[in-house]
Formats: sequence, structure tokens, C-alpha cells
Amino acid sequence: MKPQEASQCCGPIDDLLDAELFKALGEPTRLKLLSCLAKCGRPCSVTELTECCAVDLSVVSRHLGVLEKAGILSASKEGRAVFYTVRYKHLTEAFRSLAKAVETCRPKRRRVKA
Repeated sequence: MKPQEASQCCGPIDDLLDAELFKALGEPTRLKLLSCLAKCGRPCSVTELTECCAVDLSVVSRHLGVLEKAGILSASKEGRAVFYTVRYKHLTEAFRSLAKAVETCRPKRRRVKA
């Protein structure tokens, strides 16, 4: 199939390639925050997460908001503090589904006759 033909047909991969998810994960500070939060294994406040990287609290807060909007994190408010947690199940299911869709797109290998 030619690329132009492929772009016209739909497949599971089309729905799973979430630009917002990849955009959120495509920024080094956000990746560092996600990594730190995932390794903590518990909800962390914005103030705690500021210790993970060398940027201001307001910048960390904006980055966490982008990750939340992309479905990577969930937020809960306790008084004036906002705590973030990784949405492990959502994130792993998204990547497993995408990996499966990519695998089904892969062309079959042709046997070479000896």
C-alpha cells in the first residue's frame, strides 16, 4: 500500500496516536516530574515535586496541569495544596493498546527461498 492510500484508511492506530499525550510526554521537565512522581508511588504536592527539578513552583504547576489534561496524572485538592498521582492503569493501558496496534500494522515477513 502506498502512503497516500494508507493515510485514507482508518485503523486502530489512528485513534490511539493521541497527540496530546505525546506532546505532554515530549517535554524534558514534564518527563522528569512524571518519573519522580511514579518512583514516589504516592500522591505528591506541587511543592514536593518542585524539589525534583530546577524550575519555579508556577512552572511546575503548569507542567503538572498539562500532564493532568493529557490523562497522565490525576489531581486532588486538600485545603490549598494540590496533590498529583500517576494514573498508572490509564497510562499502561494506553501504551499497551498502542503497542498492539503498531504490531498489527507491521508487514508480514516474506520467506526467502533458499
